[in-house]
Amino acid sequence: MKELPKVYEPQAVEKKIYDMWQTGGYFRGEADKNKKPFSIVMPPPNVTGQLHMGHALDCTLQDILTRYKRMQGFAALWLPGTDHAGIATQIKVEEDLRVNEGLTRYDLGREKFLERVWAWKEKYGDRIVEQQKVLGSSCDWSRSRFTMDDVCAKAVREAFCDLYEKGFIYKGNRIINWCPHCRTALSDAEVEYKDQPGHFWHIKYPIKDSDEYLIIATTRPETMLGDSGVAVHPEDERYTHLVGKSAILPLVGRELPIVADDYVELGFGTGAVKMTPCHDPNDYEVGLRHDLEQILIMDEDANIINGGKYNGMDRYTARKAIVKDLEEQGYLVKVEDHNHNVGTCYRCGTTVEPITSPQWFVKMAPLAKEAIRTVKDGEVKFVPERFTKIYMNWMENVHDWCISRQLWWGHQIPAWYCAECGHVTVSREDAVKCEKCGSANITREEDVLDTWFSSGLWPFSTMGWPEQTEDLAYWYPTSVMVTGYDIIFFWVARMIFSGMEQMKEHPFDTVFIHGLVRDSQGRKMSKSLGNGIDPLEMAETYGADALRFNLITGNSPGNDMRFYVEKCEAMRNFCNKIWNASRFVMMNLTIDKNELPEHLELEDKWILSKLNNTVKEVCENMDKFELGVAAGKIYDFIWDSYCDWYIELTKPRLNGEDEAAKIGAQKVLLYVLTRILELLHPFMPFITEEIWQALPHDGEALIVADYPKYSEELNFTQDEANFEVVMNAIKAVRSCRAEMNVPPSKKPHLIIVTEKKEVFGAGEVYLGRLAYAQSLEITDTAPENTEGMVCAVSGEARMFMPLSELVDIEKEKKRISGELEKAVKNRDSIKNKLSNEAFTSRAPENIVNAEREKLAKAEALIENLKISLENLG
Repeated sequence: MKELPKVYEPQAVEKKIYDMWQTGGYFRGEADKNKKPFSIVMPPPNVTGQLHMGHALDCTLQDILTRYKRMQGFAALWLPGTDHAGIATQIKVEEDLRVNEGLTRYDLGREKFLERVWAWKEKYGDRIVEQQKVLGSSCDWSRSRFTMDDVCAKAVREAFCDLYEKGFIYKGNRIINWCPHCRTALSDAEVEYKDQPGHFWHIKYPIKDSDEYLIIATTRPETMLGDSGVAVHPEDERYTHLVGKSAILPLVGRELPIVADDYVELGFGTGAVKMTPCHDPNDYEVGLRHDLEQILIMDEDANIINGGKYNGMDRYTARKAIVKDLEEQGYLVKVEDHNHNVGTCYRCGTTVEPITSPQWFVKMAPLAKEAIRTVKDGEVKFVPERFTKIYMNWMENVHDWCISRQLWWGHQIPAWYCAECGHVTVSREDAVKCEKCGSANITREEDVLDTWFSSGLWPFSTMGWPEQTEDLAYWYPTSVMVTGYDIIFFWVARMIFSGMEQMKEHPFDTVFIHGLVRDSQGRKMSKSLGNGIDPLEMAETYGADALRFNLITGNSPGNDMRFYVEKCEAMRNFCNKIWNASRFVMMNLTIDKNELPEHLELEDKWILSKLNNTVKEVCENMDKFELGVAAGKIYDFIWDSYCDWYIELTKPRLNGEDEAAKIGAQKVLLYVLTRILELLHPFMPFITEEIWQALPHDGEALIVADYPKYSEELNFTQDEANFEVVMNAIKAVRSCRAEMNVPPSKKPHLIIVTEKKEVFGAGEVYLGRLAYAQSLEITDTAPENTEGMVCAVSGEARMFMPLSELVDIEKEKKRISGELEKAVKNRDSIKNKLSNEAFTSRAPENIVNAEREKLAKAEALIENLKISLENLG
């Protein structure tokens, strides 16, 4: 047994312990037919990213679950990896090129530019991995995957070709979301809508060969250059005579057919809507129904094309010029202020432009069916359950997914165009000739796949699919997917339909959703606000365990949490509390074997029974993913029951002359401390391992020790309840003395009036020492003369102390009156709850019974307080 230093220094311990775990191979996932599998695939962070507080929470949750299951005897695998993060990584490298060399990617060409990105990845790719290790992440690093490594690349190509051959992937000229800054298409899930101030411009559209005109309102007047029709509702009597005629496009002079379509909302606005099929998704659909011309008026940079005198202007300059011309030529009727939802790029915040463009799409309707069924049937469960509805709503209304991106960094689409016959060859191997005509004159598609296409395959591509590997057979479906609610659509939905399509099996049993980590004011952490808190800085200052425990306590599934730096300090204090308690135990140990004694004192039975119930409740909470609740219960048990009470209770035995009693106290202290370290290990792995290694123990390391189990043998229900009665009395006396500022050196005669004389008789030794009593009298009858006595009250007893000479009587009356008022309020609140039929009929029986017990205790407390008040005269 080694000695622990006086002060816990996390910086000196954490790296040493982590290296010991890695060297011992404790993180490795080993398929074992004699064990149940438990597997998590890590949501891959961006390969060139840095660890932020969201990652820290994500990692902490996954590590807690993995360590818990590993200790429970599961064959646990936490499989790590990183994402190539198409747009994000390419933009970083392009920015670096521009700032440091004054070059663009086009100056280098595709091949040379990709060499630069790979070099960037090699330089910064391990940064986030090393940062995850600082937090204690117990991943099997030997299996680490990258979304563009050979294994994942093979899976991506197989999935693409498979879906294409089934007719689920197609190329078509469709309206897509275009980011002019990132110069690429975005899927619907990558567009964030923000409320922005804007205007409604009301414009006259003259009717051909008539004095009539239509008034049309638009928030984007520049798009009128692409108008090819006007739509009205078929039942709008104002316009039935105009259907089939033409309007004239102001400034341009183009004839626009007037069509009737149900898309137009009857009674909204002017009732006439301009149709711009190339620049609005709804107009695009109306255009297809009525064969309207498609006129593209913006290029990749959102500059005007096919717009006459406005050509070359960017969209906002063109808007100003067009509005000015409309006003000058008498077409502008009025301008109204209008707040509207504007689609922006999730990556850079630029306003997205809907444009028609030839893109690759995945047909979602046939794939969504199984993805909906597997969740409906409960094969995949969301925690919290409310997120099921959000998922189902999205899947039931899903559009075809645009999967092509106009980037160079990513999985290049495996399609080749034949210059001779126009055929498209899609192939698992690089094509050298056209599969239709045999011509070698073929060109590969330049676009790459949406990053989420490769991420969607993550639960099985990481285990070697499309090969039917042993890993897949043993660990798929994975056990749980831990992720934030902000990427349910981006990622979770795509993993589910990809798993159902490629593996014919759901990818994970549970989706454990967590919220965002916000600052102490509830704001989202961001660079622009400058309110980001670096988790590595917190770990360096307070220790990784303190950071982890801060993130997990008070955290509930699916809800955002606020991060308080002060709480890290409080959790470091908790670490110090455990450290000091462990040092105290070790300094008093003469035993080298960890086992319970044959004879147990009342205090031993109390702590063991309390521990046993804590174990039971913690495991129940963990299995329901209530990790924050479990952590809170462990914290309370360690701080309150073990450190503040049990250690104090054992001191007379430890310092006494009775050797058997001394050994008995040591054995229970060591036994409970060891169970505490096991319980706490998944949450605070470093400090628990360091202390465990210093204690007498069996086995190599705490990380692979058994997690505590509830034991009927340690269920001392009655002893625990009896001891709590004594403790409540001690607390009441101490509280009373503290309020009157009576020092511990003043030890009065203590009269305990109770119906539970036997219980208090058994606890006499504790009452004398911990309630600071010179002598004790236990009776069921109150003293005849209580004048000059102060009374402390618990639910089960009244404690009288002749302390009148030490206390201000009037002040004492005021104190008891305050307590009585509080107790009555509490009693009334419980009564109201129990008189509410909605509660008593719907709540579980044990909850209702617990409330009834609370009511009985509250009534007893009120009675005792009233008597105490009377006794003061």
